[in-house]
Amino acid sequence: MCLYRLLCEKNPMKQKMRIHYDKEADFLEVMFGEPSESYYEDLGNDIFERRDEKTGLVKGYAIFNVQKCTANKDIGVEIPVG
Repeated sequence: MCLYRLLCEKNPMKQKMRIHYDKEADFLEVMFGEPSESYYEDLGNDIFERRDEKTGLVKGYAIFNVQKCTANKDIGVEIPVG
């Protein structure tokens, strides 16, 4: 599953987005909207989708082993405006 598609197609960016990267753990987390009670679904390839427990809406993604996934390339994300 392509990280770019996850970030651009599933969330229209109509809410606040927070990004956290822990270099030591090689862990990237992208969160949408306000924090809420949620659960994770394993999408494979060390990518997990976070969903709101009540609404089922996507609240973010957790990506492990980011350096391995990106093969030392930058992660480019297009953010729709409007």
